[in-house]
This record gives sequence, C-alpha cells and structure tokens, in this order.
Amino acid sequence: MRTIFLIFLFATFAVQAQDLPSFNQARLKTDQHLMLSLGTWAGANITAGTIGWATAQQPELKAFHQMNVMWNAVNLGLAIPGYLRARNSKAVLSMSQTLSEQQKTERIFLFNTGLDVAYMTAGFLLCSMALNNQAKASQLNGFGNGLILQGSFLFAFDLTAFAIHHRHGKQLVKML
Repeated sequence: MRTIFLIFLFATFAVQAQDLPSFNQARLKTDQHLMLSLGTWAGANITAGTIGWATAQQPELKAFHQMNVMWNAVNLGLAIPGYLRARNSKAVLSMSQTLSEQQKTERIFLFNTGLDVAYMTAGFLLCSMALNNQAKASQLNGFGNGLILQGSFLFAFDLTAFAIHHRHGKQLVKML
C-alpha cells in the first residue's frame, strides 16, 4: 500500500513538473498580448492626439489631445519593456517561483486598478477646478477630460488583466 502511495506521489510531482512550464508560458503569452494591446492603444492615441493637437481650433480640444499624447507616450514607454520582459522571461520555474510570479502579476494589475481610479478622480478634480478659474478653464477641462478618458481605459484594461491572470492562477491550486 505504501508503494502505491509513493508511486502516486511521484507521478503527481512528475505531472506538476511538466505542467509548470506550460502554466508559466501561458502567463507570459497573456502578458505579451496585454502589452501589445496597451501599446496599440498608446500608438493610436499618440497618432490621433498629435493630429488633433496640431489641428484643433478650440483650446479645450487642443489641451485634451495634448494630454492624450503625453499620457500615451508613458503608456508606450511601459508597454514596450513589458512586452520584451514577457517575451524574454523563462517559463521553467519552480513551484515557489511560479507562485511568486503569479501573485506578483496579479498584485501589479490590482494595484494599477486603484491608481486608475486616482487618475479619473484627478481628471474630475481638474474639470471641477475649471469652474473657478476662467483663465485656465479650457486647459483644465481639456486635461481633465483626457485624464478621465485615459484613466477609464486603464481601469478597464487593468481590471480585465487582473481577472484573466486570477482565473489562470486558479490552475495552480489544482496542481497543488
């Protein structure tokens, strides 16, 4: 009976050892796709924002496009290294390393979701400040609306990324 238990135990570890690289590869592929999505959003916003910034006649619209260009330059600056890191990371990790990477990934996206709420709040605050500052109302409204748009997108993006990774992470429980 003890021999059967040991065979079952070793077989379980052998299956886990084969499943971990697949699990990690899927996590890294997901990150690649997410970073490509963020980079695509950033590129589209930089392009449209640059055109809008150069051609807008209304100061508020000009400020809105200006914010989108600047904000998405940062997004692109995060997406490119994020993609490269996911592409170049190794998938062969121990169980403890896998758990650590999975938890870190989920925490980052969940933390970013909180930051996104702060970005939207800052946008609403800027729009509110415009009511009391007529001299800068157009700029404050434009920047505020840009922050609301970008924060909203990032909120949906980060929350979706967290949900995808969290669902994927449940496979680790089955492996344990």
